[in-house]
Amino acid sequence: MEEFKTIKIAALQMNSVIGDVDKNIEKVRLITEKELSSDADFLVLPEVWTVGWSCEDFTATAEHICESKTIKFLSETARKFNVNILGGSFIEKRDNGKLYNTCPVINRKGELVTTYSKMHLYSYCGCTEGKYITVGDCPVTVNIDGVNIGLTICYDIRFPEIFRAYRLSGADLLVNMAAWGLQKPIPWETLTRCRAIENQAYMVALTQSGQIKEDEWNIGHSRIFDFVGNTISEIKDQKEGIMTCKINFKNMYDYRNSCTILKDIRNNYEVKTV
Repeated sequence: MEEFKTIKIAALQMNSVIGDVDKNIEKVRLITEKELSSDADFLVLPEVWTVGWSCEDFTATAEHICESKTIKFLSETARKFNVNILGGSFIEKRDNGKLYNTCPVINRKGELVTTYSKMHLYSYCGCTEGKYITVGDCPVTVNIDGVNIGLTICYDIRFPEIFRAYRLSGADLLVNMAAWGLQKPIPWETLTRCRAIENQAYMVALTQSGQIKEDEWNIGHSRIFDFVGNTISEIKDQKEGIMTCKINFKNMYDYRNSCTILKDIRNNYEVKTV
């Protein structure tokens, strides 16, 4: 990637309508038409924005990629705004009948470049994702417009191994697209910021906002961090809308060259037990 490359990122925070793909597509359409600037290079969407965080609705809203209304809408949006899209995630149904929590990546031409399926499934504290969703096969980086991006979804954030693997493979931008619960504010802010700091990479931490059901809420307050953990853009609390920022990768490269912490990684961390 060019050392002096600058990009503009737009990340869309929203409260999905539970179980209604059409209404959520229309919501994203309205927000982008109102708030997405014409010079954005990347648009990021949150996890399961098509259905909301409702595991019980995953099966009914699952789509095959080849006939997906979600993919069709994102492709149209990419062409309309001349923007690359990291499409959060939708529930993908494959020919084997299994369901995956899948992020589609679509370029400015509206072409599906790649997909990443969530590798860590959250099935604790009343959540049942693992009951419906199959674990993804492997981490995925995508180089689009000369930017090497590492893709993760929500609960992946608790596993630093995947982020370090991305950094060692050349990722400069890390992205976590989530539907994070309101009751876990400290892990959300701390873990997302840490992934930026420990890997000296820019980090987009985007989650859904708003009520899920009864007393269950998404946390909102999405952020973009720089390579030392500073917040360079945020959309606070439960607001729906788009946060934007420009990223100059030269600053990151200069810092990496002067603070070469990854060179200090040991080949062996075998623990001595006494």
